[in-house]
Amino acid sequence: MELPPDMDQATVNAPELTSRIAVIGTGYVGLTTGACFASLGHDVLCADIDPVKVDMLKAGKIPIHEDGLEAIVQEAMEAGNLNFVLGSAHAVEGRDFVYLCVPTPQMPDGSADLSYIEAAAAEISPHLGRGTVVVNKSTVPVGSTRLVEQALGRTDCPVVSNPEFLREGSAVADFLNPDRVVIGADDQQAATRVASLFLGVRAPILVTDPASAETTKYASNAFLATKLSFVNAVAAVCEAVGADVNDVMLGMGYDKRIGHQFLRPGPGWGGSCFPKDTRALTRIAEDAGYDFSLLRGVIEVNDDQFGRVVDKIEAAAGGELAGAVIGAFGLTFKAGTDDLRESPALEVIKRLIDRGATVKAFDPAVSSHDMDGLEVVADAYAASEGADVITVLTEWDEFKWLDLDKIAELVNQKSIVDSRNILDRGAVRRRGFTYQGIGRN
Repeated sequence: MELPPDMDQATVNAPELTSRIAVIGTGYVGLTTGACFASLGHDVLCADIDPVKVDMLKAGKIPIHEDGLEAIVQEAMEAGNLNFVLGSAHAVEGRDFVYLCVPTPQMPDGSADLSYIEAAAAEISPHLGRGTVVVNKSTVPVGSTRLVEQALGRTDCPVVSNPEFLREGSAVADFLNPDRVVIGADDQQAATRVASLFLGVRAPILVTDPASAETTKYASNAFLATKLSFVNAVAAVCEAVGADVNDVMLGMGYDKRIGHQFLRPGPGWGGSCFPKDTRALTRIAEDAGYDFSLLRGVIEVNDDQFGRVVDKIEAAAGGELAGAVIGAFGLTFKAGTDDLRESPALEVIKRLIDRGATVKAFDPAVSSHDMDGLEVVADAYAASEGADVITVLTEWDEFKWLDLDKIAELVNQKSIVDSRNILDRGAVRRRGFTYQGIGRN
């Protein structure tokens, strides 16, 4: 159903009612969740185990690059709605809701490591008040709500699933203006209470069982990854037949059943969610007896894409990467974030270095990296100096407006591989560069 039985859309859009919320974990999801709930008028206390991080947050400084997050943290703290504390035990005392936002890293077999969430649940259990709703926000396999219930060992504290659908770079906007809010619970009263936290947020609220809520998170990311792999596969076809993938995707996107979003080719997909969640879903399916061959194919196409981009750069360098200098624009997995986890840019750079290249890279959000053979420099022009090939690996807008004449004077060879298709290829070629994009001649 789309709303709890005793709530309608008018209720959801009503003025806020203050609740006392504890958020365990101040990573990307936890900090965004806590700050945004505080901005809605709730009394939020965020807990972390890192004392240096807690002190930084208390000073109104955030450790991640996320548009609008620092401002909303400072505003909520000034309003008295947001604070930070070391350790979770005392954070949960007297709280109406406790959000678990702890890491669930990937295990070697593709499954999620649930030790952090089990430990957090066990730690807070003795300190919870009767009737406190424990909400699982971490991305977890199907059945994890039951796992948290077991770790808590409390029959008087219902456990609810409320998966996150935040995009890095626009997390604040996504939380406050979501496409939907998904709540999974067997206890409908607990579900209604969690739904009430989103009063004032205009979005459909879907209340379902915990397993369906948990699956929705994985299935959503897997589908988006599938679109990206499909586009990159079509780009390969376009190169083979002489078509322009940008025009093909534009033509496809006007079909309302398909849409324009996620129809942009690139060097592959990455980040903190897609690689982990697609592998986890294939493992969940396997454990349940289903061979999710379609999703395994999506992952394989993505791995192939990294290799295809490296091959393009090698060809642009004259067919040999040993001793070549590559100027790389971008290191993060996408623009608008400083997140390097599972970054396609870093995977491509690693493979270039493995083939004997030296890489000089610039990224607006990254000042250093310890990869052997990679030098992080101060700007795109420093990355261009002496380069045999320039490659665009992250779609930062500022790369569109670089002085191409200046770059032409700095490079060793005038060759560009634009794996994001963001440069004006006509302008690039007028400066004497050879230009290669993805899926276009």
